[in-house]
Amino acid sequence: MKFAAIFSHFVILFSTVAGLNAQVSERAQRIHDEALVFDAHVHIINRQLFQGGSIGNRYPDGHVDLPRMEEGGIDALFFTVLTTEKYFPNRYETRVALRLMDRALSEIEAHSDRIEVALTASDVDRITSSGKIAAVLDLEGSIDLDGDLGVLRMFHRLGLRVLQLPAHNWGNEYADSCCAPHKWGGLNEHGRAFIKEMNRLNMVINISHASDETIEQAIEASDDPIVATHHGLRSVNDIPRLMPDHLLRKLAAKGGLFGMHIGHSFNSPAFFEWNTAREGKAFWDTSSVHKSAEELTMYEIDEEQKARIPNVGPTPPPELQMSVDDWLEVVERAIEIAGEDHVILGTDMDGGPTLPGDIKDYSGLPLLTEGMLRRGWSEERIHKFLGGNLLRVFRQINP
Repeated sequence: MKFAAIFSHFVILFSTVAGLNAQVSERAQRIHDEALVFDAHVHIINRQLFQGGSIGNRYPDGHVDLPRMEEGGIDALFFTVLTTEKYFPNRYETRVALRLMDRALSEIEAHSDRIEVALTASDVDRITSSGKIAAVLDLEGSIDLDGDLGVLRMFHRLGLRVLQLPAHNWGNEYADSCCAPHKWGGLNEHGRAFIKEMNRLNMVINISHASDETIEQAIEASDDPIVATHHGLRSVNDIPRLMPDHLLRKLAAKGGLFGMHIGHSFNSPAFFEWNTAREGKAFWDTSSVHKSAEELTMYEIDEEQKARIPNVGPTPPPELQMSVDDWLEVVERAIEIAGEDHVILGTDMDGGPTLPGDIKDYSGLPLLTEGMLRRGWSEERIHKFLGGNLLRVFRQINP
């Protein structure tokens, strides 16, 4: 039995989360333990860079740390670091990305008995078989707004294996974002060259936060399947950050994957409207960033980022709280469109989501498996969604 399973059973019996896990049946826990749980999008190192601390220690808030990942049965993850829009006006993005990569590699090395960098799918097999968590390094935002291929190759040499094509909710010089003024009508020629170089390097191309045109053109331009690591359905919530059904079908037809974001804003229009009114703007709106960031040093922006951590969603009024079943109903809608071989878990833990039901953090992840069984999912479908599909496609891209 893998280490995560043994640890999870220990937690069920003896830890303070025993009450939560009491809601998980023996069968659901067994399936969860036996499955490869491979999350396509998890924010984990920005906190350590800006606030200090260690991924090995349990935090009293937020969603993510090694203890809670182990309790939730995580075997592998796209280990996501984020360069936010505040760093873009003064072109700090490459320095910030390097600092995040440095901290990520240092933290993983410091806990090498529990977690290890995976550069290939074969590494994922080896690391998880040894009882450790496999971390596939993933950068959201930008390593370079110009898309310099030498910078791309250098980050690949540092171990980066997943990279977002758009610059989050910001425009870059080669691919339009969902949520910034469109400049290229999708991709320009350099964007296509960037995709070809990522293909050559066996890197996963993440099109979450891309415009519709960018998504469609990237699917056509890439030799490898494309992955939307943390996404949602526009047919459920009609906002530009989410994917229309016709593009989801195209993504699946080319072998790509659709990662299901676990938060309320993507999956509940009523919650989205409530939160937008509460914040005074949509969650993707970065239109005011230039004014607030252009006079700041990188380290002053660091202090602002520090104050925003942990990045978890607000607690809604009871009538807007999504249950696990509510969330799984949206997942099932995606499966109806794309097929069960093309939908995966992409939680965005610690990236801002309000979590469904009784899930408070990563330790509650087995509640998803319980919900899948309750809704009649086969064990095969559960295994595919929790990680089998992602490992299959990662193996296709980077054996």
